[in-house]
Amino acid sequence: MTAVAVIRLFAQSLRSVLLGAALLISSPASAERIKDLASIQGVRDNQLIGYGLVVGLDGSGDQIRQAPFTQQSLTNMLSQLGVTIPQGSNMQLRNVAAVMVTARLPAFSRPGQGLDVVVSSMGNAKSLRGGTLLMTPMKGANGQVYAMAQGNLLVGGAGAEAGGSSVQVNQLNGGIIPSGAIVERGVPTTYIQDGFITLELNSSDFGTAQNVVSALNQHLGSQTATAIDARVIQVRAPLNPDAQAEFLSRIENLQVSLPPARARVVINARTGSVVMNRTVTIDEAAIAYGNLSVIISRQPEVVQPDTPFGGGQTVITDRTDIELRSDTGALQRVSTSANLADVVSALNALGATPQDLLSILQNLKSAGALRADLEII
Repeated sequence: MTAVAVIRLFAQSLRSVLLGAALLISSPASAERIKDLASIQGVRDNQLIGYGLVVGLDGSGDQIRQAPFTQQSLTNMLSQLGVTIPQGSNMQLRNVAAVMVTARLPAFSRPGQGLDVVVSSMGNAKSLRGGTLLMTPMKGANGQVYAMAQGNLLVGGAGAEAGGSSVQVNQLNGGIIPSGAIVERGVPTTYIQDGFITLELNSSDFGTAQNVVSALNQHLGSQTATAIDARVIQVRAPLNPDAQAEFLSRIENLQVSLPPARARVVINARTGSVVMNRTVTIDEAAIAYGNLSVIISRQPEVVQPDTPFGGGQTVITDRTDIELRSDTGALQRVSTSANLADVVSALNALGATPQDLLSILQNLKSAGALRADLEII
């Protein structure tokens, strides 16, 4: 191969490398759909709640003496079915339990649609396994009935008890009924007002709001979307009702580039866990830390009289030893870390325990070396 051919091959290789680097540099940031970033104002779920009775339990229901509301509810239910219970009757039933029933009514729900319900014991029942929920009205915040729940419970736990010993896996006082409620009344859903659709971002951010507006105006025409603030975006909708669903579908599937998230470190002081996002950086600093521990030990000690026949008694006393230990902490240098990988390496190089790391991060923030918001939960 001649020198000219070698130079030409090297130039082609260099051109390929530079082109690849240019593509990497010009590649867009991470993008997400508007569906994952925002919700449509007016399109929301509604909470439903009801109080009912679960029957058919195998002796694991409420104890009537400790849960009198169970007996009262059972008496009222039987009276509605034409069964009269004499006053003062003390029903000792162990196969009935009072429960609270909850569900979520999705937007655009129609009568006849099934809903999943969650059933939770509110008395002292040991288990709801094998029980059946009786017809329970499900009410909304306005007190009106929107669904009726009834069916057999599905409990994921299991337990056994014999001879004073017991074993239990998962929770036995709660369960679900798939499609256990039937919608009786729908909630009107209005998502277009005065010809506009309002998008609400899941988190307030001016950069994200501006990127969403730019994407909408680029694909749907200029002046289509306007950012009201860092969370609310107003979009002009078509006047034809037949085109509104297709318009919303196009909006939800648009890709939006996200700006870098705000640097944040979340510390859970109870568990000692630390979580930080990829925009956290650390400036150069010096850190010294050490542990101080107090050790108290108690040992029995036999004390005998000085003379064998002096009339004294042999007694046993406790000897207490208190020891104070202090681990010396050397001053260590932490270099500037420009990305998350460098931050993790710098913190791991300290060799600190999770509890020490909590204090170190707080002190770095106070010293101005931690470039992130510190949130303690």
